[in-house]
Amino acid sequence: MKQLTPKDLIVIKRRLTPYLFLLPALILLGLTVFWPALQAFYLSFTSYEDLSLAPQWIGIKNFLRLWQDAVFWKTLENTFLYLVGVVPILVIFPLGLAILVNQKLRGINWFRAAYYTPVVISMVVAGIAWKWLYAENGLLNQFLKMLGLFPDGIPWLTSSAKIFGIVPITLASVMAVTIWKGLGYYMVIYLAGLQSIPADVYEAAAIDGSDGIRKHWDITVPLMKPYLALVAVISAISATKVFEEVFIMTQGGPLNSSKTIVYYLYEQAFSNLEITYACTIGLVLFLIILGLSVLRLVISQPGGDSLV
Repeated sequence: MKQLTPKDLIVIKRRLTPYLFLLPALILLGLTVFWPALQAFYLSFTSYEDLSLAPQWIGIKNFLRLWQDAVFWKTLENTFLYLVGVVPILVIFPLGLAILVNQKLRGINWFRAAYYTPVVISMVVAGIAWKWLYAENGLLNQFLKMLGLFPDGIPWLTSSAKIFGIVPITLASVMAVTIWKGLGYYMVIYLAGLQSIPADVYEAAAIDGSDGIRKHWDITVPLMKPYLALVAVISAISATKVFEEVFIMTQGGPLNSSKTIVYYLYEQAFSNLEITYACTIGLVLFLIILGLSVLRLVISQPGGDSLV
């Protein structure tokens, strides 16, 4: 066996030192994330006859039940509608806001703070405030009645009717809160990207005749593609995991019209005490989020629009 030289020991020490710094975080993540995740994976193949007893192995019965669960497919549909309704707006509109607040004007920092304020407001507070706005005699309905558009108001949170036969009114009302909360957050991401674009690029474009709004189409959008992709993936993952808005404002009703997959998981686990079935739903949610995360990694590969 080869004896280690002092040089070998130095090399080994240099290679192990970064992992020693990572070890406390890895232990914490292992105890709070990885081990519970493995337990949840195991429980998805079991069933509790009694919560005081050990779970019984039942194989894929929970997955077969999930396949035949109409409510689960309804929540999956609602989650997909949430993605389609929220993500495009949170990708496009914050970029416009970032362009507006990237101007060198007096007091522009106040505008930035105003747009960012909804981000720092607790979702509980925001949900309650918007629930009041959506109430039958709330500010929104009073405003619509004053304009004579809807004399009876709109049942924002109490109707399962669909807009254009696609999105339930209740779900669309909850989407509005998510969008309102997210605009400022993604605006800041875009603002960081905009401020990294050299001013002389715009000056050169102006000489070539690209000025005004056109310069943003010719210069800003192409250079911001990595940020656009990043925001798209982050907002998609957040929309998939939406819970607080639904819990505070609608409780998934009426008739499951606003129930998302995460809220259904919570309902099964803590209301119905179907722990193992909730773990099965959680596994499906994990696979969906994993797919979105892989998409983010694919987009950020060298040779594409790297996000880092």
